Amino acid sequence: MSNVVPFKRPKASEKHKGDTLCRRGFHKWAPVSKPFDVKRGRLVTCYRCERCGAEKTEAR
Repeated sequence: MSNVVPFKRPKASEKHKGDTLCRRGFHKWAPVSKPFDVKRGRLVTCYRCERCGAEKTEAR
C-alpha cells in the first residue's frame, strides 16, 4: 500500500521553472572541464548551464 503514485499534473510554474531565464540569455554557467588545446597552445574551459544543459567553450 505504500507504492501510491500521485497522478497530479505539474503546474506550469513547476514545469518551466528556470526556462524563461535561459531563453532570455541569463544562463547559470558552471565549469565542466579544463582541457588543454594543443593546436592553440592554451587552456580551454568548457561550461554547461545547470538549468537547460546548453554548452559553451572559452579559450583563455
